[in-house]
Amino acid sequence: MSILHRMATLHALLYSSRLLPKPTSLPLPNPSLSLRFPPNRLVSFPKRQEVKRIHGAVATDSAQPAVELQNDTVQDIQKQEEAVKLVLPTNESSEKLLKIRHTCAHVMAMAVQKLYPEAKVTIGPWIENGFYYDFDTEPLTDKDLKRIKKEMDRIIKRNLPLVREEVSRDEAQRRIMAINEPYKMEILDSIKEDPITIYHIGNEWWDLCAGPHVETTGKINKKAVELESVAGAYWRGDETKPMLQRIYGTAWENEEQLRAYLHFKEEAKRRDHRRIGQDLDLFSIQEEAGGGLVFWHPKGAIIRHIIEDSWRKMHIEHGYDLLYTPHVARVDLWKISGHLDFYKENMYDQMEIEDEPYQLRPMNCPYHILVYKRKLHSYRDFPIRVAELGTVYRYELSGSLHGLFRVRGFTQDDAHIFCLEDQIKDEIRGVLDLTEEILFQFGFSKYEVNLSTKPEKAVGGDDIWEKATIALKDALDDKGWSYQIDEGGGAFYGPKIDLKIEDALGRKWQCSTIQVDFNLPNRFDITYVDSNSEKRRPIMIHRAVLGSLERFLGVLIEHYAGDFPLWLTPIQARILPVTDTQLGYCKEVSSKLKANGIRAEVCHGERLPKLIRNAEKQKIPLMAVVGPKEVETHSVTVRSRFGGELGTMKIDEFNSSMEQAIKNRSSL
Repeated sequence: MSILHRMATLHALLYSSRLLPKPTSLPLPNPSLSLRFPPNRLVSFPKRQEVKRIHGAVATDSAQPAVELQNDTVQDIQKQEEAVKLVLPTNESSEKLLKIRHTCAHVMAMAVQKLYPEAKVTIGPWIENGFYYDFDTEPLTDKDLKRIKKEMDRIIKRNLPLVREEVSRDEAQRRIMAINEPYKMEILDSIKEDPITIYHIGNEWWDLCAGPHVETTGKINKKAVELESVAGAYWRGDETKPMLQRIYGTAWENEEQLRAYLHFKEEAKRRDHRRIGQDLDLFSIQEEAGGGLVFWHPKGAIIRHIIEDSWRKMHIEHGYDLLYTPHVARVDLWKISGHLDFYKENMYDQMEIEDEPYQLRPMNCPYHILVYKRKLHSYRDFPIRVAELGTVYRYELSGSLHGLFRVRGFTQDDAHIFCLEDQIKDEIRGVLDLTEEILFQFGFSKYEVNLSTKPEKAVGGDDIWEKATIALKDALDDKGWSYQIDEGGGAFYGPKIDLKIEDALGRKWQCSTIQVDFNLPNRFDITYVDSNSEKRRPIMIHRAVLGSLERFLGVLIEHYAGDFPLWLTPIQARILPVTDTQLGYCKEVSSKLKANGIRAEVCHGERLPKLIRNAEKQKIPLMAVVGPKEVETHSVTVRSRFGGELGTMKIDEFNSSMEQAIKNRSSL
């Protein structure tokens, strides 16, 4: 029996005993699948045999978005083999759903106050996938949530009407004082319009509210509602104010939609970058060092190195000069930039160096301006493009820290372009091209693009704002990208383009941003000499593609569920001896692969089944098994995580196949 047959037999035994996942058990769902459920998005759960890998990603024979769910029971697998198609609405696409979710928040608040009469209510809005409500009450538990849900079911079953009432401000104050609801009084004070609107549930409960709501509680399907979690939340987000109990819930039009949402939620949980990062030993947050500070482990550092090398190469090809700048600067620099006035709460305390105050940098922009100012520039020098992978430090509340997504120290892929007014469009188009090129190589090809225009309070004249905004629009139109206009949503210093990438579950992640800045050139008094030998202000463009390396790695982990494509994965091949007798030959194979730039390693010391199982758990793309016959024939027997059993190959054949696959960004 060949070693390939022995491996196949061994795997069959391991599969039957549930000790080892199948080679295709961790596929990458189609990147068009959405957790946000865009309007009229058709979600398809394909049959298993329809899923196949192309270049490390998943394709399906169906034209519809697809995901392969991970379950181990026969019943679950049978369910997966039935293609279930469902249109999942959003708050934007379904007014009915929005009304259901808003009403559920009120029903939940009513239920809480029935069960806990001392609880004070605050606010309860609808959110992307459901609703929440904040209460000033004793800490709640999961057991309490079950009680609250049962009470909600009773309220829904009673089919109580929701009645809108308009009252004067004085009458609203009188009623709030009568029931002793201090938070409602504060909310009332923040409402500027009269008359005040109130919504009643029957004659038993009411809240300040502008609506909308369903006509009666009976319009809610209680089996399509679920209370998900409870968490602490400061009133108005201010840590100096009381800690409230926030209950999150989800609500849908019917049970089928709820089940689909819960499937996606489980898939998102399976992909959590914090768990996968720990399992694959990519990074850690060491509390001994402090919260929100990332330690890149060797395997995570390899991925970062690949990202950085690719980033630098592409920027040089696109005409950028690379910079390295300090992590601290004198406080005066941040006074000039305005950060000390407008961003101080996000900056760390100052430090004294030789009786002079210094500040850790929260941004890279002032440094790049100082590099620009080092000499006099002519109009012939433009455009000037500078880029830096610059580490910055920002203070975040400990409660807001979240793995790699919200940290206190991170590295931005920051760049700034100094150009003339008539160069804005071409420079923006160049940034869009570069953004597309960088993101595509990591598997992101679907974006949500927003163009934000002049806000009420802004620096710079109307003429330059209009020119810059038109230039952004023209660049997007030239690119052929669809986009939404956020009227008045620009920064005070200039219009901007924000780009959100869509991951394998359809979630949107803010990464890329392009911002025109009329403010900092004035603050730092930067100039150039025009064709008439007069001094003029250049246009400054801020630009980031990945956002931050930390956050981008978190997105990558969740996008691929840790199953990185061959070219990006930290360890590309693991050499496994059947016994330690073959260990010397395995080391020779590993050395040959490493000499050709392939990231290979030898693992031994365990029985082959465990070595294979460990490689699967670590998501190693390729395993090369070596037994006596392989030593004799100078070959290896290869198993691909994406392609299954590949047979026995000579070392040179294995090496060249890997090199070609890595070069083509494909799988073997």
